[in-house]
Amino acid sequence: MIRVVLADDQALIRAGFRVLLEAAEDVTVVGEAVNGAQAVDLVRRERADVVLMDIRMPEVDGLEATSRIAADEDLAGVRVIILTTFETDAYVYQALRAGASGFLVKDCEPEDLIRAIRVVARGEAELAPSVTRRLIDSLAGRGAAGVGHYAAGGSVAGRRGSAGQPIGGDLSRLTEREREILCLVAEGLSNDEIAGRLFLSPLTTKTHVSRILTKLEARDRAQLVVIAYESGLVVPGGPAS
Repeated sequence: MIRVVLADDQALIRAGFRVLLEAAEDVTVVGEAVNGAQAVDLVRRERADVVLMDIRMPEVDGLEATSRIAADEDLAGVRVIILTTFETDAYVYQALRAGASGFLVKDCEPEDLIRAIRVVARGEAELAPSVTRRLIDSLAGRGAAGVGHYAAGGSVAGRRGSAGQPIGGDLSRLTEREREILCLVAEGLSNDEIAGRLFLSPLTTKTHVSRILTKLEARDRAQLVVIAYESGLVVPGGPAS
C-alpha cells in the first residue's frame, strides 16, 4: 500500500484528492497538512511514501518543505510530487531543483495523478515527457547566466541541491556511453526512446540510467536533466555535447 500525505491549504482540494486517491486499491491517504511545516512533520510521523505538495501555502511553502524532505537522510525514500495551479517554468525548475520527483498541475486527469504516484513510489520518478521538456525549456530560457556553471568534465558537488546549490557528482566518472545516454535523458527521452535511438535493449538502457543515477548521486531523472545542463554537458538551445 502506498502511503500518501496531502499538503494543500485549501480543504476542498484536499478532500477531493482524498476521495480520488482512496478509490485506488493500492493507495491510502495517511495525513493532511495545511502548510509545508505540517507536511514535513506528517511525513516523519506517518512514514509516508509520497507527498502531494502544493507550492503556495502559508508559513512554509511547498518548495521549502520539499527541500527539507530531500535534505533529510531519514526521509531518503520519500518522494514529492508538486501539485499546483501555476504551470510556469520557474516553478518547474525550482520544484525539481528542490528535490521533487514530479510536477503536475491540479487539473490533470485522475489516472495521470494515480499513475504518477505509483511511478514515484517505485523509486523510478520517470517524468512524463511533457514535464521533462518543460523543464528543459526552462533551463534553455535561462541561458548561460542560469546554467553551465561547471565544466563538462568537472565536479558538480552536493548530493541533493536546493535552489542556488549545485546537484550531483563527478561527470568524469561516466563512460562515453553513459554521457551519451545522459544527454538523451536531458532531451526528455524515455528509456524506450533512448533504446531505439542507440539500438540498445530497454533493459540495457535502464541499467545504464541506474548507473548514471548512482555515479552522480542523483535522486531521479529530473535531477539528471538539471545536472546535464548545469554541468555544461548539454548547452541550452544547442546540441548535446
